[in-house]
Amino acid sequence: MLKRIGLGLLLLIILVIVFTFTALNSGTIELDMAFFAGTYSISIVVIVTFIVGILFGMLCMMAFVFRIINDRRILRRALRMSESEVSSLRNLPLSDAD
Repeated sequence: MLKRIGLGLLLLIILVIVFTFTALNSGTIELDMAFFAGTYSISIVVIVTFIVGILFGMLCMMAFVFRIINDRRILRRALRMSESEVSSLRNLPLSDAD
């Protein structure tokens, strides 16, 4: 319950910051990219750039996460093999050292 209130409060604060940013930066900027051109609001350009940066960061993190998942799978396989080897060694009869 407290987490939901905190999350709602955080979203409200972010929304207020976005509206304040938009109100303070009402100018326009002309973008001429290779595949599109146009005149856009400065605040919209900054917000879209921020969102694209977040998505790019998430994409880069996915490669790291997949590598960790693969390492975990390899380690689990090695653990299973080691456990089976230990259990087979425990089942061997003891030989006397006379």
